[in-house]
Amino acid sequence: MNFNIASFEEYKLAYQKSVEQPEEFWAEIAENFTWRKKWDKVLDWDFKGPNIEWFKGAKLNITENCLDRHLADRGDQPAIIWEPNDPSEHHRILTYKQLHQKVCLFANVLKNNGVKKGDRVCIYMPMIPELAIAVLACARIGAIHSVVFGGFSAQSIADRIKDAQCEMVITADGGFRGTKDIPLKNVIDDALVQCPSVKTVIVLTRTRTPISMIKGRDKWWQDEINKVETLGLIDCEPEEMDAEDELFVLYTSGSTGKPKGVVHTTAGYMVYAAYTFQNVFQYQPKDVYFCTADIGWITGHSYIIYGPLAQGATTLMFEGVPTYPDAGRFWDIVDKFKVNVLYTAPTAIRSLMQSGLDYVKDKDLSSLKVLGSVGEPINEEAWHWYNDHIGKGKCPIVDTWWQTENGGILISPIANVTPTKPCYATLPLPGVQPVLVDENGKVIEGNGVSGNLCIKFPWPGMLRTTYGDHERCRQTYFSTYENMYFTGDGCLRDEDGYYRITGRVDDVINVSGHRIGTAEVENAINMFTDVVESAVVGYPHEIKGQGIYAYVILNKESEDEELTRKDIAMTVSRIIGAIARPDKIQFVKGLPKTRSGKIMRRILRKIAEGDMGSVGDTSTLLDPTVVDEIITGKL
Repeated sequence: MNFNIASFEEYKLAYQKSVEQPEEFWAEIAENFTWRKKWDKVLDWDFKGPNIEWFKGAKLNITENCLDRHLADRGDQPAIIWEPNDPSEHHRILTYKQLHQKVCLFANVLKNNGVKKGDRVCIYMPMIPELAIAVLACARIGAIHSVVFGGFSAQSIADRIKDAQCEMVITADGGFRGTKDIPLKNVIDDALVQCPSVKTVIVLTRTRTPISMIKGRDKWWQDEINKVETLGLIDCEPEEMDAEDELFVLYTSGSTGKPKGVVHTTAGYMVYAAYTFQNVFQYQPKDVYFCTADIGWITGHSYIIYGPLAQGATTLMFEGVPTYPDAGRFWDIVDKFKVNVLYTAPTAIRSLMQSGLDYVKDKDLSSLKVLGSVGEPINEEAWHWYNDHIGKGKCPIVDTWWQTENGGILISPIANVTPTKPCYATLPLPGVQPVLVDENGKVIEGNGVSGNLCIKFPWPGMLRTTYGDHERCRQTYFSTYENMYFTGDGCLRDEDGYYRITGRVDDVINVSGHRIGTAEVENAINMFTDVVESAVVGYPHEIKGQGIYAYVILNKESEDEELTRKDIAMTVSRIIGAIARPDKIQFVKGLPKTRSGKIMRRILRKIAEGDMGSVGDTSTLLDPTVVDEIITGKL
């Protein structure tokens, strides 16, 4: 079984084999990697537990596969191209040899500071090469990394550090994003007030912002590098890891207030991320591949660092935002580095669409061969704009569907292999067995149907547990429908058997491709002094895909409603981060509740969407008049 799929016929054969002989299929794919010891058994699984083990008994280190094995043939090839936020600052290129050296040095810094296999390390950094170096250095010595997106608040970071009991934090004095300077170290200082487990903070200099450095706890990145160089600790032997040893924890929003730490393990994740990267984008040697995501999200883990590097690719990291210094920044980068593959989010595409074509027209985009979309289903208008103006009708668009919990892409076209359709994720990748079920868990057969999307068989990249709480993993993903992994998404399968994701079916809102639990936002709103109760729903937003609409009951009438709205929004920003700030806040006297006290979010969602005709029968509510009042006051 060839690793690379080159035609639709090959896809069909690979898919068939992956379903009929999954263990044989994945064993053949896994042969393409470097193992210290081969596996005793390809797969052991049970979705009831859940208990999933891939490549059981195998020994490896993921960084040997991402770095060491490329040194002989690709040592001088660029591994990471880094483009800074400010276009006048010089870009940086790290070859595989240079990246390997830097990872070894920083791995020795970690060891020198007492970090060992199995320890958790929180990383809160800007989008600079040192973020990738820190991630790989953790993996090199077997420490479990927990990367937190640079936009999260001190409280959100504290929650994540406490949950994983991290002993070290790696951060920077600050970061640049567009016109903003982000005070990363100050945010970490605020977070660590609540985190006694943290013994050491390593601080990289990026923005030269004045910061506090606490004696005995805070250390400068460069000083620590100098120390290990002086000691002659240049090389670092990779730690031998078991196939199922934990590689990283990544926190994702759930439908309950507390974020959950999704755990990915070493071997299956590596094999799946590399296999999907190679095939979905049809990556060719020497291609320049640009994923615009942040490494703080799963897309950055799988498709900026691990997937591309495992395949010896050249991966481009960008520190800034698509609209700074103007809305032509992405196209400048494509032009400057002759980018061949561009992987970005519908939110970015929609915001660039709004800026008009002046920013595109003089840019040379002829190097592009493949376009990708990630984070949420892409709408038809954005798909056509991307296809016509960026791909010039010549680049296939791979509209990829997957989640933090999946480790890699599950349903997607394969570039130049799968015939595409606007807004469709099209077909499952080899090894992925999707099923649609109705509310009672009955499988819906045939085409031209829709239902809740489940996966009935394990794939190597799937989550193994939620950190420190296996029962939560079982409850969230494996208890809704028997013997199935439940994605939380609704889905349509058309007459051709193509899949189209229709959105979340639980209390999670997809804002700019990032999942935010309604309960988490409600908890934050309810912490505001004058709030009695709140309910949060998603509504269609022309840039973000979904916006956050909050219905809020105050304990007394506000003298200045606009100021109170701003205060509530600021409270949410402080507790979760600006990403969760409500777009609309409507003050209401009451919320539609059943007689048992359950808030009817379905009704609130319809009102927020402006779909008053579908509110349905309200006569069974505790107080039906509430609905009319809310409709009258709609923003």
